[in-house]
Amino acid sequence: MDIKEKIGLAVGDQPVDLLLTNGKVINVFSGQIHATSIAIHEDIIIGFGEYEAKRRVDLEGAFVSPGFIDGHIHLESSMLCIPELARNIVPFGTTCVVTDLHEIANVHGLDGIRYILDTSAGLPLRVFVMFPSCVPATPFETSGATLGSKDMIEFSGNLRVLGLAELMNFPGVIFMDPEILSKIDVFKDKVIDGHAPGLSGKSLTAYRIAGIGSDHECCSLEEATEKLNVGMRIMIREGSAAKNLDALIPLVNHHNSRNVMLVADDLHPDDILEKGHLNYLLKRVRDKGLDPVTAIQMVTINPATYFGLKSIGAILPGYKADLVVLEDLDNFTAKAVYCSGKKVSDQGQFISELGQGRVSKLPYSFNVAWDKVIDFKIFAKTDLINVIQVIPGQILTKRIIEKAHILDGFVETDVNRDLLKIAVIERHHGSGSHAVGIIKGFGLKKGAIASSVAHDSHNIVVVGARDADMLVAARTVSDMGGGLAVVSNGELYASLPLRIAGLMSDLPISEVKTRLSLLEQAARNLGCALDAPFATLSFMALTPIPEIKITDQGLFDSSNFKFISLFETS
Repeated sequence: MDIKEKIGLAVGDQPVDLLLTNGKVINVFSGQIHATSIAIHEDIIIGFGEYEAKRRVDLEGAFVSPGFIDGHIHLESSMLCIPELARNIVPFGTTCVVTDLHEIANVHGLDGIRYILDTSAGLPLRVFVMFPSCVPATPFETSGATLGSKDMIEFSGNLRVLGLAELMNFPGVIFMDPEILSKIDVFKDKVIDGHAPGLSGKSLTAYRIAGIGSDHECCSLEEATEKLNVGMRIMIREGSAAKNLDALIPLVNHHNSRNVMLVADDLHPDDILEKGHLNYLLKRVRDKGLDPVTAIQMVTINPATYFGLKSIGAILPGYKADLVVLEDLDNFTAKAVYCSGKKVSDQGQFISELGQGRVSKLPYSFNVAWDKVIDFKIFAKTDLINVIQVIPGQILTKRIIEKAHILDGFVETDVNRDLLKIAVIERHHGSGSHAVGIIKGFGLKKGAIASSVAHDSHNIVVVGARDADMLVAARTVSDMGGGLAVVSNGELYASLPLRIAGLMSDLPISEVKTRLSLLEQAARNLGCALDAPFATLSFMALTPIPEIKITDQGLFDSSNFKFISLFETS
């Protein structure tokens, strides 16, 4: 529509396509709720009040909110392809996500970014992208790709690429690494997200003055307050793994609420099916006494304003007609969801009339030199070893020293002391690079579990009580084209193929959830004591998180940022 047509419709010169009557509109711009009708033509909101319309829908006094926007989420964490994810979060009121494609980019580089842009096109879920800032995440593991500032130029003008994703390398910013500064320069006129847990004082000031505008890593009220005071937007994160809502919601008041957002960061299939998405976070903060309009602003106009999305995030004339019809402002249950003026969900059921994304394929992402990974033997150099101690429910680990169980000159597992082997196998370039260590906390009495979801470079990671089972589990993951596997006595007990980059499935969410449940039950049957063994396993190669991790290049001391020997000599 041109401007004349819009004006003509607004003054009532011709009928609009749709009039939603008898609704209570939540105006996040003014902070008020008012009873009125909403006139919609094509994909935009024309105005409020009575209009002649080709079709009228009585909302029967229900509340109407702008569509919900998640300002920071890794879509890959859902393990779902993008159309399947849309089918399952749109009915909860989510009509827009801003995603950091850090995971798939570390596997496929630019091809991974293009894949997400392609397969999310035309969906009833607006998918905007933040360009990954750290590919590879660190130099201490073998990644599938390397993206520099020159690779970003192609995407800097893309309207769906909103800026530079979470800048995890905050030391590189503070110490003025030339390549980091070049990346910032490419997106200097767009949004730059932060990722700086614990950063404070003058280092925080330096980080902020470089143009970083947000942070989702705050764990304490004090940290969030300091970052807010230097002008950073605070993203309160409550996902499937990291949960900070309880600690941070006291931060929000009527003075600063416009600079705070609610985000998921990561979202697993079981949580989607059992809890929902942003609707669940809204209920959580409402239960804590937050004003419902303020809460809704934190998932609508606040992220829209921060990211410069001028046509969504509010119910206003000229804005896109992305709407959520809510039963009440306590549970935030969506009776209906509209995207671009089309009803895409009714009573919790996805009924989209829109497309399902463009067809796009990624190259095969498993290139393992199995002739160089023939076993997981560890020749004993001393009888004292550095062990990765798992902390249940945390991605943190501890470094402990144990006496090795040695047989015939080799370090072996000891299930009586819960000393298992862990190995990471490079899967991108066929280098044969792999490392073996000892881990404590998984509790397996037999068998092995393996995964291709291994932050950040997503090589194959496997933990086991028996070398032969570890090898079968790792090879099963590779043969599936990625995924999760549980093996015992050479037999595959449970599996979930993740054929899309080794990160996402092409199966429906119900089957993904069922297979995940079977995998976790199979792991428990082998003696695993962890509530979420595969989630825990996925973080055992994440070198930026203390104290000790393992990559394909070796055992890594994350506290001192250096490789260490498995064997303790002091």
